[in-house]
Amino acid sequence: MRHNVAHRKLGRVTEHRLALLRNLATALLRHEHIETTLPKAKELRPFVERLITVAKRGVAAGAADSKVLNARRLVLKDLQDREVVSKLFDSLAPRFAERPGGYTRILKTGFRRGDGADTALVELVGSEFDPKAAKAEAEAEAAEGEASKPKKSVGERLRATAGRVRGNQASVPGKAKAGGQSRGARKVTTPRKAGGA
Repeated sequence: MRHNVAHRKLGRVTEHRLALLRNLATALLRHEHIETTLPKAKELRPFVERLITVAKRGVAAGAADSKVLNARRLVLKDLQDREVVSKLFDSLAPRFAERPGGYTRILKTGFRRGDGADTALVELVGSEFDPKAAKAEAEAEAAEGEASKPKKSVGERLRATAGRVRGNQASVPGKAKAGGQSRGARKVTTPRKAGGA
């Protein structure tokens, strides 16, 4: 029976679970949104919110340097990246100064293709991630990059595509035939278990 058992084990021993939560928290505070499985996201939420609360207390102390230093040391105990800790104290904690809690949001995103695990997007409130906007921005950068490349003629593009479809680069100008095989010859291999290479 699991009476009064507070947290998920996530299939890991204690040290591995703590390392996982610390890494997830570092990534979340650095990028302000991450995608992970739903159980990991639910365990990450209180972990990160506690760190933000400690940072808020340190920033609120303001002039009392000992309290700021103590808060920074408490956060550094869990986050080893000084750059992320600086971001937490300089920009994130002041942003949440008036908010009494609930600094993160969990959005279910569906199921992972490989094993069907529930996935979720964890993000900090106030830094809403719009995947469509990010995709449009990436496409705009790609279009700028392609505009500077020299254009290939239709014939060159067709020859390159045909070479990729056939599996050899013989039809691409400047490339030799792969493996010295003739065009119609087939490579015969013996399975490794049967003693082949």
